Amino acid sequence: MSSKIMGCSLGIAALLAITCLITLASPASLQADSDPWTKAQTVQPADLAKELVNSKSSPTVVFVGFKRLYTAGHIKGAEYHGTAGSEEGLKELTTWAAGLPRSTNLVIYCGCCPLERCPNIRPAFKALQGLGFKNLRVLLLPQDFATDWAGKGLPYDKGN
Repeated sequence: MSSKIMGCSLGIAALLAITCLITLASPASLQADSDPWTKAQTVQPADLAKELVNSKSSPTVVFVGFKRLYTAGHIKGAEYHGTAGSEEGLKELTTWAAGLPRSTNLVIYCGCCPLERCPNIRPAFKALQGLGFKNLRVLLLPQDFATDWAGKGLPYDKGN
C-alpha cells in the first residue's frame, strides 16, 4: 500500500474516531446518563392518557414547571404545587408531598422546553424520590407540552 493511500486511510480512521467521540459526548447522550430516573420510572403521553381514563387507578399528576404555563394549559386534573426549579417552589412541592402516602401513584411533568434542558423536572424527581415515593414516574415530553401532549390531541385544560 502506498504511503499516500495509507495516510488517507489513517486520516479517515481518525475522522471517524473523532465523530464517534463527539456523538458520545453530545448533550443528549450526557443528559441521558445524568437522568435520575430509570426507564421503568417514565411514562409516555399516550399511555398516561389511557391511565387517566380510569378514575380508580388514575395517578396523581403534578405539574412542576412555571405557574404561567400551568395557567395557560395543563393535563386535565393535574395539580400545581410550585416551580421545582426554584428553591421556594421546591419547598412548596415537598411540603405538599410530605402529606401523601409514599405508595401514591405519582406522575410529574413540566414541558416548558425540551426535556433534556428542563430546569424543573430533575429537581422535582430527586426531591420526591428522596421523600421515599415508591410509584414515582416522569412524563416524557421530549420537545414540550404543546408539541408532545396538546399537539397530539390528548386531553388538557386550557387556561385555568
